[in-house]
Amino acid sequence: MSEAKLALPSKENPVTTTSGWLMLVLLLAMLVVGVVLVRMPIIGVPIILLSVFLMIGFLVLKPNESAVLTLFGRYVGTVRKDGFHWVNPFYAKQKISLRVRNFTTPTLKVNDKVGNPIDVAAVVGWLVRDTAQAAFDVDDFEGYIKTQCEMALRDVVSTHPYDATADEHVSLRGTTAAVSDLLKESLQRSINVAGLEILEMRITHLAYAPEIASIMLRRQQAVALIQAREKMVDGAIGMVKMALDRFNSEGIT
Repeated sequence: MSEAKLALPSKENPVTTTSGWLMLVLLLAMLVVGVVLVRMPIIGVPIILLSVFLMIGFLVLKPNESAVLTLFGRYVGTVRKDGFHWVNPFYAKQKISLRVRNFTTPTLKVNDKVGNPIDVAAVVGWLVRDTAQAAFDVDDFEGYIKTQCEMALRDVVSTHPYDATADEHVSLRGTTAAVSDLLKESLQRSINVAGLEILEMRITHLAYAPEIASIMLRRQQAVALIQAREKMVDGAIGMVKMALDRFNSEGIT
């Protein structure tokens, strides 16, 4: 049996277009000629029909908008320049926005590294980098990134503790910048196939799940109390040490 071959990723191909304004003038002139010659149906009618058919090729793009062109199922190229264009009327046109987009994930319940259930949500900023990959290499790139975002969020949260421990320097609550970088890198790896680029991914909601929230609050209060007492003891020891050092320096016995 022959091994199945993986499909190669698509690659965006820039395509040149004809000025829409120039073609508009030419087609209107053709239409006028056809109307003038309408008394001669063999000549006038075909000219009118041809000019009307060619008008299908007009394409208007706004800033940060693109159009993916295909000819009978074959990818021809992508138009990224905004303005009034004219292309082959047989081309199928799929418009894809190049603007920066963002969305917020639903709140997910995930166990952190030590097994504590965490409620977490994140916001993602992204844009389309390669229109060919976005159009042809995944079924629905908008749905794809949302699914991959939840997977990346679960992966990072499940491999890091909520609070820093003695052997763990990166925590979800304490090192937000580092966690954001990890989220961005994890998501970018999974959506490269779709020709998308992640600009930012940050946690917007982070809390213990309701069933353990009160317990963890009491634990945090106890830890804070212990730390406060340790600082008081350290301060007292420091004052005694300073007094002993002064006694020794002044020769007091």
